[in-house]
Amino acid sequence: MTQENAQQEKLPAGEENKSEEKSFAEMFNENEATQDRLEPGQKVRAEIVRITKEWIFIDLGGKSEGALALAELLDQEGNPTVKEGDAIDVYFLAVERNEKIFTTKIGGAAVKAHLEEAFHSGIPVEGTIQKEIKGGFEVRIGGSRAFCPFSQMGLRKSSDNDQYIGQQYAFKIVEFKEHGKSIIVSHRKILEEQRAALREEMRESLQVGQTVKGVITSIRDFGAFVDIGGIEGLIPVSEIGWDRVSDIHSVLEEGQNVEVMIKGLDWDHERFSFSLRETLPDPWETCTLVEGAAVTGTVARLTDFGAFVTLAPGIDGLLHISALGGGRRINHPREVVRQGQSLEVRLDSIDREKKRISLSLPQNEETVKVADRKKSRKPQQDDLREEFHRFKETGGEKKEKSMGTFADLLKKKIGS
Repeated sequence: MTQENAQQEKLPAGEENKSEEKSFAEMFNENEATQDRLEPGQKVRAEIVRITKEWIFIDLGGKSEGALALAELLDQEGNPTVKEGDAIDVYFLAVERNEKIFTTKIGGAAVKAHLEEAFHSGIPVEGTIQKEIKGGFEVRIGGSRAFCPFSQMGLRKSSDNDQYIGQQYAFKIVEFKEHGKSIIVSHRKILEEQRAALREEMRESLQVGQTVKGVITSIRDFGAFVDIGGIEGLIPVSEIGWDRVSDIHSVLEEGQNVEVMIKGLDWDHERFSFSLRETLPDPWETCTLVEGAAVTGTVARLTDFGAFVTLAPGIDGLLHISALGGGRRINHPREVVRQGQSLEVRLDSIDREKKRISLSLPQNEETVKVADRKKSRKPQQDDLREEFHRFKETGGEKKEKSMGTFADLLKKKIGS
């Protein structure tokens, strides 16, 4: 006797069927209760089970089905944009002739009957931009007239309002007054919901180090913001190119398509950083500089410990402050060189692994500078000592008059 048979024998006669019937009844009641809880505007995710010439039927669980008009999901050529087996998000609209009717957005002749319901339930409505008026656009939703402020048309302010005229968009009704005589709508809320859904998907798939495509949305002195579809982040100015970028506008412009690498993802604080530089060829990989060579570069920036000289785009070398004095001690590189100056330097050492180059000034140039400084700043006492040495060489005497001691000469010189 199997364990299953043993369990069956423990049940009194008829109890097994009774138990099954009760379980079925409970499931049926639970299903009915679930269906009864559907409220107008309630969002449901369901699977498409059948597509006819006019309707799309969806599975609501159990043996319950719902329907929505096929016309809502046709492309410009009149072909369905979905297929059987696809899962879609729909809004419960009403029960008509014992059939639960759903919608992706209210449009056409259904608007007048359900406009206020769409407002209270948050169901999207479909409208066409008629014209630009003061502060926004006039929108035609079925036979009703609505107003969409400029700020509610897109995620960002557009400089070209003509692009919207005559176009059809989905809107959320944000204000419904005077029985529909005053209606304010927002397309931005639709975009924000779509963006939030996409953001959740991206949170599962994005990783630091990935390369993604995006669009430059705005440019600031400290960097450029890029939108990669579901999130927006910053490309710091230091990550725009391998060479130093002084004017970001000379490299990027708003609306430009770019490919960037993800540098940081802080979902909790919604801070995201990207790098454009990391997607560009590394100049160190093609660098042809050799140690000992003399090259001409441009002084890029000055620090307390030396001057950085740009030798090629993205490649800087350090000219240490000790190599700038020409034999004398200086307090800051600005005493000898200035930013933007063209300067000939020698490549003393190149560390390709650490991407560092040590520089010095060519010997002949340094020697000339030291000689010039000595010539222009010769101390007065040196002149006196030379005069004294000449005096000693002549035996310390003059035919006409003694010149006296060195102290006398020094006193005389100072007194004069």
